[in-house]
Amino acid sequence: MQHWKRTTQHANRLFEQGDLVDARELYLQALALAQVLFERWHDVDEAVAVFVIAHHNLADLHLQLNQPHESADYLCSAHQRLLHASQEARLPQPLRDAALRHSARTYTELLSFIAEYGQYPRTERLLGRHAASASELAAQPDVISTPSAYGMH
Repeated sequence: MQHWKRTTQHANRLFEQGDLVDARELYLQALALAQVLFERWHDVDEAVAVFVIAHHNLADLHLQLNQPHESADYLCSAHQRLLHASQEARLPQPLRDAALRHSARTYTELLSFIAEYGQYPRTERLLGRHAASASELAAQPDVISTPSAYGMH
């Protein structure tokens, strides 16, 4: 986990300095580490949280690059994986429970993204027929009050 934290902190510094290409490379490394740790780390909430953070950091970076389509893909990927993990019988129940708990956050982030940037093909596929109503719900300021940044820089 320490390697993931150091990699993410270094990427965050690069992101803040505007060095988005190098930040992206480190964020991708952090995502790869988070994916490995997802089923192996002893603290399931921490494992799921770093998985979500890694995806959301990349979503933020792509927004900075004016690539909202890629941001939508990362947000959807995180949410979809958590939904699947929560239903995977082969996974330990604590990990399944953590995935379900954290999926509430990824869902909220998706709604916030849709409210600000609109629908994209993957958000529509993931949210299905509820996509239009999700966009309307997210547009209500009292429903979602999160900042426009999706990651945890």
